[in-house]
Amino acid sequence: MSLEDLRKTREEKLDLLKKAGVNPYPAKSSFQLSEVAAVKKNFEKHRRSRRPIAVAGRVMAKRAHGQAAFLDIFDGSEKLQIFLAKDKLGEKSFALFSETVDIGDFIAAYGKVFLTKKKEQTLEAVKWEMLTKSLRPLPEKWHGLQDAEERFRKRYLDLLMNTEVRERFQKRTKIILELRQRLQAEGFMEVETPQLQPLPGGATARPFVTHHNALDIDLYLRIAPELYLKRLLIGGYGKVFEIGRNFRNEGIDRDHNPEFTMLELYWAWQDYRGLMTFVQKLLKKWLPGKWRTLTFSQLVKNPTEENYKEARNKIKEPTFIIDYPEALMPLAKLKPENPKLTESFQLIANGAEVVKGFSELNDPLFQRQQMERQETEHRRGNEEASRLDEDFLEALECGMPPAAGLGLGIDRLAMLLTETKNIREIILFPTLRPKE
Repeated sequence: MSLEDLRKTREEKLDLLKKAGVNPYPAKSSFQLSEVAAVKKNFEKHRRSRRPIAVAGRVMAKRAHGQAAFLDIFDGSEKLQIFLAKDKLGEKSFALFSETVDIGDFIAAYGKVFLTKKKEQTLEAVKWEMLTKSLRPLPEKWHGLQDAEERFRKRYLDLLMNTEVRERFQKRTKIILELRQRLQAEGFMEVETPQLQPLPGGATARPFVTHHNALDIDLYLRIAPELYLKRLLIGGYGKVFEIGRNFRNEGIDRDHNPEFTMLELYWAWQDYRGLMTFVQKLLKKWLPGKWRTLTFSQLVKNPTEENYKEARNKIKEPTFIIDYPEALMPLAKLKPENPKLTESFQLIANGAEVVKGFSELNDPLFQRQQMERQETEHRRGNEEASRLDEDFLEALECGMPPAAGLGLGIDRLAMLLTETKNIREIILFPTLRPKE
């Protein structure tokens, strides 16, 4: 049967419900609902009490047996089996159930719990309600999700049909929550800085441009929050961090999406070495084993971008790469003993750059030189070059304390900890080319 025919059949069932005086899309259930996970956790207590309870969820499976039927419903926490029988529901209610309920619908069921002969936790319904009538079949009952891109486009179905995908994103959320808790426990204050900025700065990347009609000015989706977080150091805060979206108008591959989530952190009175120790403390639980430290020159003998990528991809265990050339870290302090190098590091694990950090440049005159150099590059056509930000330089001239800062790629960390090979598998709604 075609999708069009299946949809038409479900619309007919929708009409049956309406003719029976049933609202197929009520605001809520008339029952006092319990979460399925809580019911299963306290199942013996419910079974012994013999008191009826109510649960609701999406019908994931339906097995009819003459005058009775078994359903599996899923409420977002867990699945529960529901047993419906004509002699318990009554002829009219059971007939309406049989004629109108499909896999994919949301229903509520009210009754007592029991164990089947196979010891399966089950609720025997004496009442039921339609909460949402679905008009499209779930993919496994139609033609399935045929390719990865279709899964990304219809992530709601991907989450619904694939338990491992749903668990992956739950783990991502827990990673962010735990990072936030650890930083707050260490005395860092969470802040928010603008995502619309008059100048793109804080990283080397091509920005997205938009226009603000009321002010009649162009604005840029931020490529990094760095320069605003540094203003907060100047303003007197000693430990700040932000977890949020950045936007870079760049290519899409297994490690890159145009919008992505970053943790940026700045710490007054600290340098890059102290920050490396802190990073290891922050991530050691998730990245156990021996951590190594290599210099950039040890990693790459002939420093080209291609050679760097090839060498980086071979690194599997957590490894700090330190002392990057000044050209690669224009916002970092130079090493006093070798001003061609910077007080900088990147944490590499499983071939991916997870964290970048350095001792922050706080000399306003040298920072101006660096920004002027980048502005010249921009005017020559390099759209990825940083811009000259006079407002930031003015703030820097007021004095910024010695500090270290880092950026941690949340998506890449989540990829690493969930053993995911493509960044689109760890972003709920990755950027995709529209369908024709």
